Amino acid sequence: NVLRLEAKDLADIFAQWNRGALESYLIEITAEIFRKRDPDTAKALVDVILDKAGQKGTGLWTLQSALSQSVVISTINAAVEARVISSRKEERVAASKILPQPQVPTFSGNRDELVQAVHDALYASKIVSYAQGMELLGAASTAYNWNLNFGDIATIWRGGCIIRAKFLNRITEAYARDPKLHNLLLDQYFTDIIAKTQRNWRVAVSTAINYGVAAPAFSASLAYFDSYRSARLPANLLQAQRDFFGAHTYERIDKPGIFHTDWIGDQPAQEISEPKPTSKRHAGE
Repeated sequence: NVLRLEAKDLADIFAQWNRGALESYLIEITAEIFRKRDPDTAKALVDVILDKAGQKGTGLWTLQSALSQSVVISTINAAVEARVISSRKEERVAASKILPQPQVPTFSGNRDELVQAVHDALYASKIVSYAQGMELLGAASTAYNWNLNFGDIATIWRGGCIIRAKFLNRITEAYARDPKLHNLLLDQYFTDIIAKTQRNWRVAVSTAINYGVAAPAFSASLAYFDSYRSARLPANLLQAQRDFFGAHTYERIDKPGIFHTDWIGDQPAQEISEPKPTSKRHAGE
């Protein structure tokens, strides 16, 4: 708790957020949760609930589906993993007594600015999570010939679903503009939102890192965004490593073809007429 805020302060913040762009069922109930008092202790009820989250398996199913379709859903994965590590309560308590804590000063910045930064990071990360989810649905729709209408799906989610949110209207509008939109981030409306929130998004994530506060979904969303917007990634090194240890071959940027190098000897790179088949089962090699 970098800002040392109490539950009542957080309730007011979430209630305010629910009157703006972040208006949604989950933001609404979060404000209500922070307001609820425990009749036994008179403390905020959330503060006496054990920090050990459960899960029913839907997150796991989603991750398995994404892997089978080769779709990145890192934000959703981070949320599932956060639950998993929370479930290891006894182990975390023991580790907290052994592992070094970061030496950080008391926060001396502007409280309202950091609250706004977290707001913007949440908004941007939420957009990324929906973009990833829609891409997974798109991949499944293609693979299984479902012919899904993503604008209609967003409309359905607006009524009665726990992920219903105000900006689902904007998702419906995005797919009305371009029914074949590959990634929600590429719609101009969402591109503009990311442009406006990006600086604060980075401030929130870097502040969490500097103060030793885990923010897995924020961090994963930002990493996804930075990877997705990069014309060139360091996967060239990865391909070289794969070719070194497993002769998995690589392509070049200066000429067509599939190549394999004798990394230990002095033989020139060998052009391979056909790439070695890679099954999804061995895609991690």
